Amino acid sequence: MVKHISHIGIAVKDLEAGIAFYESLGLKLEGIEEVPSQKVKVAFLPCGDTRIELLCPTSEDSAVAKFIEKKGEGIQHLAFAVDNLPEALKESEEKGITLIDKEPRPGAHHADIAFLHPKSSYGVLIELCKEKGEK
Repeated sequence: MVKHISHIGIAVKDLEAGIAFYESLGLKLEGIEEVPSQKVKVAFLPCGDTRIELLCPTSEDSAVAKFIEKKGEGIQHLAFAVDNLPEALKESEEKGITLIDKEPRPGAHHADIAFLHPKSSYGVLIELCKEKGEK
């Protein structure tokens, strides 16, 4: 079901400061995108076949803002690329994994996404994603 780690989502309060830190490690900013449905601004920094995805809330009531308030800045989710997102969700549910999203929804970086509940994955919010055009 899982092809590879697509990205690691890191919640930050200050997107520019987060970008500056990861650029100081030698990563290059690929782009910034706003995802209004998630109430976040996202910066992408590729690292090999994986991306660091910095998530900065654009609203105090976003899931990322609530995460930062509760846990502080840091890793918010781990995303795995899959070939067939609806099938991956079906298989996950059949295996007893609690889904946050029963259907794929649009996400950042031209991807369809869906989340698995952290109580089914040892406290880690898992995102399954299928980027448009990805083989």
